[in-house]
Amino acid sequence: MAGVTLRELRVNRDDRGTLTELLRSDWPDLYDDRHPFAQAYVSMTLPGVARDDDRWHVHVHQTDRFYCLAGAIVVAIADGRASSPTSGQLMLVELSAIADAPAPLVVTIPPGTLHGFVVTSDVPAMLMNFPTRLYDPADEGRVPFADAGILTPGGRPFSYDAVRALYA
Repeated sequence: MAGVTLRELRVNRDDRGTLTELLRSDWPDLYDDRHPFAQAYVSMTLPGVARDDDRWHVHVHQTDRFYCLAGAIVVAIADGRASSPTSGQLMLVELSAIADAPAPLVVTIPPGTLHGFVVTSDVPAMLMNFPTRLYDPADEGRVPFADAGILTPGGRPFSYDAVRALYA
């Protein structure tokens, strides 16, 4: 999807455990003058729960950078930007901290894209975000799924129930 990046992170393992770098100033796909660091926060979400089960989040100016610290989630990103070459498309990204999961990822979510996530693990998930702006209620928007007209890969109207079924 235009403007969305996935950065595969390297997990450094030794007999003491692991160390994973999440954000570096020399990674231009995640951090540069257009994508500064503003704050970091962690949210914990219970198994099966979606943040806003019937509506998308959208930002006018902010870029989000999501990383899953515990559990597993599916991030849904829909391109709501009329001028984008991927306008109307849906992207589903699995982020997982489960031991046998593929390499961990950071996903960037650009302004104007509709987004949210659902927990797909049997344990609570912890999501860390490194947004490019401080929290600003004026930059936060919500769009009901029904108003967005986004379809799932099966051609049905988007819902987190459909996503849960895909990742069950």
